Amino acid sequence: MADVPPTRMNDQIFKGKKKAAEVGHKLLKKKADALKVKFRDYAKAIAETKSSMSTDAASAFFSMTQAEYAAGNFKQKVAEGSMTARVRVGAGIDNVAGVKLPVFKIYETGVQADNQSLGLVGGGKKIVAVREKFTVLLEMLIKLASLQTSFVTLDEALKVTNRRVNALENVTIPKIQGILDYIARELDESEREGTSPFSSFVSLLFYCFLMSSRLFQCVFRFHSSKACAG
Repeated sequence: MADVPPTRMNDQIFKGKKKAAEVGHKLLKKKADALKVKFRDYAKAIAETKSSMSTDAASAFFSMTQAEYAAGNFKQKVAEGSMTARVRVGAGIDNVAGVKLPVFKIYETGVQADNQSLGLVGGGKKIVAVREKFTVLLEMLIKLASLQTSFVTLDEALKVTNRRVNALENVTIPKIQGILDYIARELDESEREGTSPFSSFVSLLFYCFLMSSRLFQCVFRFHSSKACAG
């Protein structure tokens, strides 16, 4: 605080800084609240997705066992196919209170499966059921991956925002307020003593002006007396 001169100008400057810090604190507080709400929503969605996915995974693998029992071991035939992807994963961005969250979405490529002849001998319905159940499981996995990635990103953004809110609330604003209190005390003391920095400066200027005037008079008298003597 000793580095800050206690003047009216600095008082106005630090009042402006305090106002700006309070506005920034208010905005960051709103952002933190919005992120907390979204954070809880993501946590709830992840818990629900994991609970549902465990049931879907059990159903899919049980359906696989039934299909192998009905149609035999058809995994080798599937592996010998062209393996062209019928579905792909696309990435997008979801903006939440200025935080960009990655979002994964599944979309179909329109490619027809080249193993449509599987199950002609037997177990065709079971194989179709397996394909459908594993498609649902894949969608759940991609959804869970999207939720968890966004959850981690949101968690980091929330930590950074909370640190900024705490820094403004507990460090920056109290420091500025302390400087304002110091300036107010010094100005009050100067006013009581009648020696404000401005009045001291004016007094110094007046003293310099008075001394220069006296010096000019002395020089003028010296030259005048010398001229008369000549």
